[in-house]
Formats: sequence, structure tokens, C-alpha cells
Amino acid sequence: MFNSPPNLAEQVVLITGASTGIGAALAQILAQQFLGIRLVLAARNAEKLEEIGTFCRKAGAEVLVVPTDLEKSEEIEKLVTNAIAHFGKVDVLVNNAGYGQMGPIELIPDQAVKRQFQINVLAPLALIRALVPTMRVAGGGRIINISSLGGRLAFPFGGMYSASKFALEALSDSLRMELEPFNIQVSVIEPGPVSTEFFIAAARAVEETVVNPENTPYRAAFERLKGLEHHTKSRAWTSERVAEVIVIALTARRPQPRYIAATGGKFLLFMMTKVLPTKLVDLFWQRFYGINLVAQEWKNR
Repeated sequence: MFNSPPNLAEQVVLITGASTGIGAALAQILAQQFLGIRLVLAARNAEKLEEIGTFCRKAGAEVLVVPTDLEKSEEIEKLVTNAIAHFGKVDVLVNNAGYGQMGPIELIPDQAVKRQFQINVLAPLALIRALVPTMRVAGGGRIINISSLGGRLAFPFGGMYSASKFALEALSDSLRMELEPFNIQVSVIEPGPVSTEFFIAAARAVEETVVNPENTPYRAAFERLKGLEHHTKSRAWTSERVAEVIVIALTARRPQPRYIAATGGKFLLFMMTKVLPTKLVDLFWQRFYGINLVAQEWKNR
């Protein structure tokens, strides 16, 4: 039961995106801090996933590794089936897998839009729908959805990513209220910049989806995007630091609806959503992402 702080050593925890970054860090921390914990680890990269699984087993966890492509509904179903068959239940679901499709909205092709929402919204939703009945029968559970500050703030070139995270946050809010009668608690984690390959992956996603970005009206902003990791590096958290926030959410007697995992994150959200005029916020983000340079080039064309 979850009326008192749960003993995670007695829980079955399913983590998606567990082969690298925050998911891998969380799995390792849980294995080290809660002897005997049972982990279900899912990700696309089977080799890296097995490496994390091996580490966790050596630390004393019981681990089920399930290579999973969250773009495929049949693999999501297989993940749930294997987890229940192996452990008999899932007490905690951590929807961590996700990625950011960066680029101007008008240039992102339909297939990339669908992939963004499939991984960041529809896959977590499918896992939640599949696991809530088992949690309800067991007397309770916890669902942790990994969002982002981008789930509260939208910015240029991040429209698709933010739209997916806004959607995940809305689902989480509704689920938190709907599932409370069944003692299933829902929390959102909102990281800011994290020392992972996020921006590298985002740049790669741009290269794969936007044809000849240097020949578009947004050329200057695309150039700016290449240096964003450098501009955010000083404020970036490690994956382990974010994972520790998730552990706090998992062990709290009454978990908060949201946990901000970013330096100055609360102040940033307060200023940009409650204090500063929208136009001033827009100007800040336009300069940060190089849209002001786009404007200059367009005027001088």
C-alpha cells in the first residue's frame, strides 16, 4: 500500500529509456540504494540496456531487461506482458523515454511530428492504460512522467517538443485526479538542461527531418542551434542529479504533483508565466534561439 512511504526494495519499478541518461542513472541509483528492488528496464538499444541491467544485478537488484521500440504498439504490449508474467505486477511506472524534435514548425514533416507524439505522449499513455488496472487491483501504485521545463514554457524551434510535453503534463494532471480514489499517485518531473546527448540528438533529428536547413529562411537560427549545448552547459544538471529528484518523488508519503529539476527553474517559471509581459518573454526566447538573426537576414535579403 502507498498510504505510508513505500519501501522501494519491495516494489517492481518499470523504467523506459533505461539504457542511457536519466533512465540509466535512475536504474543504477535504485539498485544501489534499495537492495532487492525489482526493475523492468526498457529501451531500444539492447546492448546498452543489458549493460545497465548487469550493473543493477551486481548491485543486488532483480532485473528484467526488455528491449522495446516505443514506436511500435506490439512492443509496448510485449513489454507489459513480459513484466507482469515475470514479476506478477508493476508497482511503479516511470515514463522516462523521450526526445526533442527541434526545428521551425512549418518545416517539420508529418512523419517526424507523429514520431514526436508517439514517443513522448502516446507510448506513455499506452503503458499507463495497460498498467493502471493491475495497480488498482494491487491497492495502489505510482506513475512518474518525465516532462521538462519545455512542458511549461514554449520556445522557438521547440514547438513540437513543447507541444508533446504540454500534452503529457495535461494527461498527468487529469490522471492525478482520476486515479486518486485508487491510491495511484501521479507526479511530473520537469528537468531543465541535462548533461546528456539531448542537444546532439536534437541536432541529429533536425538533420534527418529538415532538408537543406541552410537554404531555408531560418538558416541563422539553425546555426545558433548548433551552439546551444555550449550556452546551457554551465546550468545543466547531471542525469544522476535528476534521478535523485525522481527517487524523492518515489519515496514521498504524499508526492508533489510536480518536481522541478533545474537550477533556478522555479524562478524562471514564475518570472516568465506570472511577472514578465508575454512580448518581453517572446523577445528573450527569440534572441536565445536566434530568431532575431532570422529577422535581420529576412529584412536584408
